[in-house]
Amino acid sequence: MFSDLGRQAMEYMRDAQQRAVLYLDVMRQSGDQYVEHVSQGKPPVLVFEHELIADGRDLPNPVNYALLRIVPPADMPTNPDARPFVVIDPRAGHGPGVAGSKVHSEIGVALAAGHPCYFVTFGPNPEPDQSIYCVMMAEKHFLMLIAEKHDATKVGKPFVIGNCQGGWALMMLASVAPKLVGPIMLAGAPLSYWSGKAGQNPMRYSGGMLGGSWASSFASDLGNGIFDGAYLVDNFERLDPANTFWKKPYNLYANIDTEVERYLGFDRWWAGHFMMTRKEIDWIVQNLFIGNRLSRAELPDPLSGGNINLRNIRSPILVFASQADNITPPSQALNWIPDMYASDEDLRAHEQVIVYSLHETTGHLGIFVSSGVANREHEALVGALDLVELLPPGLYEARIQDLHPDTPHQEWIKGRHVVTFEPRSIRDLEALDDGREEEAYFEVVNRVAQINQHVYDLTLSPIVRSLSNPWVAQASRSLSSRRFSRYAWSSLNPIALSFQQAASYVKRDRHPVAEDNVFLVAERTMSDTISRSLDTWRDIRDRSIEAMFHGIYGSPWLRNVVGLDEPNRDRRGILNSDTALHEELHELRLQLTKAQVNEGGPAQAFARILIYMAGEETFVDERAFNMLESLAKDRIKGYTLPDLASIKQELREQWRIVKMHPKAAIAALPKLVPNEKQRSLIWEAVAEIAQLKDVLNVDEQTQARFAEIACALELCSAWEPPAEVVAKLNQQKAQAEADALAQIEHDLKAKVDAEKAEVFAAAKKVADVEIAAQVEKIAAAEAEAKARLAQATADLEDAKKEAAQAKAELENQAALKAKPDTQAKSVSAVRASVALSPTSVEVKKETPVAAKKAAKKAAKKATTARKASKTTAVKAAKKAITSTQQASLTLDEDSLKPVAAWPSSKK
Repeated sequence: MFSDLGRQAMEYMRDAQQRAVLYLDVMRQSGDQYVEHVSQGKPPVLVFEHELIADGRDLPNPVNYALLRIVPPADMPTNPDARPFVVIDPRAGHGPGVAGSKVHSEIGVALAAGHPCYFVTFGPNPEPDQSIYCVMMAEKHFLMLIAEKHDATKVGKPFVIGNCQGGWALMMLASVAPKLVGPIMLAGAPLSYWSGKAGQNPMRYSGGMLGGSWASSFASDLGNGIFDGAYLVDNFERLDPANTFWKKPYNLYANIDTEVERYLGFDRWWAGHFMMTRKEIDWIVQNLFIGNRLSRAELPDPLSGGNINLRNIRSPILVFASQADNITPPSQALNWIPDMYASDEDLRAHEQVIVYSLHETTGHLGIFVSSGVANREHEALVGALDLVELLPPGLYEARIQDLHPDTPHQEWIKGRHVVTFEPRSIRDLEALDDGREEEAYFEVVNRVAQINQHVYDLTLSPIVRSLSNPWVAQASRSLSSRRFSRYAWSSLNPIALSFQQAASYVKRDRHPVAEDNVFLVAERTMSDTISRSLDTWRDIRDRSIEAMFHGIYGSPWLRNVVGLDEPNRDRRGILNSDTALHEELHELRLQLTKAQVNEGGPAQAFARILIYMAGEETFVDERAFNMLESLAKDRIKGYTLPDLASIKQELREQWRIVKMHPKAAIAALPKLVPNEKQRSLIWEAVAEIAQLKDVLNVDEQTQARFAEIACALELCSAWEPPAEVVAKLNQQKAQAEADALAQIEHDLKAKVDAEKAEVFAAAKKVADVEIAAQVEKIAAAEAEAKARLAQATADLEDAKKEAAQAKAELENQAALKAKPDTQAKSVSAVRASVALSPTSVEVKKETPVAAKKAAKKAAKKATTARKASKTTAVKAAKKAITSTQQASLTLDEDSLKPVAAWPSSKK
């Protein structure tokens, strides 16, 4: 045993030393990679070839942004008829390119689908006086260039993806330039910054605990008007100290033979810190992180002079978030919807389509970095873009299911996944949060931040700016631990360079330790213990910060001191000012749609039928859309259905007509399609789609709609569904009847069993009562017998005492006979006593004989008492046993008659 343990120890020591050498060499490679990246100007970390289309530094308001076109690889040719893709990466301390840092990424998925791709990048250093509004105008210019290259009438408007902080920038751009933007996808993008669950999202308390936005202004002033993005990276890493200080480095050390490439690829992006101007960081912190003004339409629009209103967006919006994201939880990604729209009807009245999809396990970076997420969620959503544009206005949840052999109608599924859009309501979004009462505290934070910011700008800021200069600012940034450590452990350091040769020796003679090595198991156990300890410390820290935040900003006196009234429950704020205008617009639309009921042709009729068939609560499946797309391309009996582009164009207008005038819209179908052959063609297409939808669990109400449409087209006098549908309905009806009968039988059997159990329980209860009574009688008899036995024992003791006294008297008499003199004296004494009491003399004379008789009588009485006590005790015990035998009964389940549990024979 000890020899095997020693062998394992030697093997582990050798493996640990080799891993240490390789780890230090990887750290050297990381430093060299950083030095090289900085010397190249920190270009985007894209793995795809790209070319410059436009440089933001050449614009009237110069910015450090640029537009790149992704050059597709030879094995991913671009489809000229596909809509362009545009990706906006986050500018939150890191550099650009993470959305295309792998082949399996957002850009890789789009290229694989044949879409031309564009990427909005930015440089490490901002232009002087650069602001967020300058960046927004530059991004608008980029979209105009893309629109010139791709005709929106042929390929559609570009699909734009905004990752993390790029999401709110995209929403602002889409609200001020809605005609330039097609479908929008927000990946892990926060828009409602005050939202979050208590105990789970501590990052939102940071602004309040620092006293507002003055801290970022102070850091910018120290940097001579430049804010270092490394501060933002520090905030991210402090959220999970276990991952920062232990899990991440230990995972590399423990898997040094397989993790090097992945680690260096991610570290190239993570280590590149980019700068912002003070104008930019102040605007972001004051208006978004602390002010939360975007979702309340309180931000000014630099182009129109009004406010940035997200309800101006006319394109479908896809929101992709994760339940495991502690930086942008689902509530921060989705609560802007109830802030903007009062109800589901209000959302539909604004003719907006919003689709959200929630991942269960991936973290914040995994939303737009993970290859697994890209190969599943991004691929499925990209493949369903055309379907998203066909959805009626409303809120939907995208459910993604993997394709399996039992999936019906696989011929209408293009990819490896099935995407279903299920209708949702605003209440479903509220269920993702634990309430929004806590947001009242952030109103106090906002007011305190404004006061502190004003005080800082008037007092400390001029002093700090006067003491700062470009040289000092650059020196402080270069000497920061995040940058200096990279230079210190790179090939510039001879000690670090020596590990390159040592690592090459180790790789030639690498001996990994076995997985079951007892010391390796102990190492991993120790690692888990360290991780749990750091997690515990993090939880204690976060709970303490949350408690302090609630104690300070939840205090009524502080709210009164800063001049705030009761919490504002109406979060729509300025949005309510256009209520009258919106109602007037609704009335105008109502009149317009009424006039358009009888206008149109086959395309309008087909779109109208599809909308009416779908209803408001029916989910939409990509199989029906793919069938529709196929039918639109086919030529049947010399006639062609309306093409998909025409249907898309008419769908929203026809939805408005069907929504406001459903009966009149269906009754007008014969006027829209006067040709009987075209009616038959449309009918066949609708019937085929409806038959597919029946497989997808369409209810009887949809069948009634189907019949109504058929009669409206005057194709039958008494409509009957197709034979296949009838057969399936009959099968479903028979199955339902069989299930109902089986349920009735099950309920009846359960009822009978319950009644039988109730009877048995009642009988058992009665038997238990009788047994208890008998037991009480037996106990009483036993007590009585014990009492009698005790009395007999007491009588026996008294008899023994009397016998002892009689014996003593006999001994005295014998002694008197033996002593004559004494007896004579006694006779004299007796005579003297006789003179006093004659009766006593008589008794004294008879004393020996009487005493003897009394002793015999007492002994006989004691013997008789003992026998009587024993006889009584025996009779009582027999009677108790007999009573117990009679009371111990069981019940036969069939006859319900008591049966003796014991045999009748006695031993």
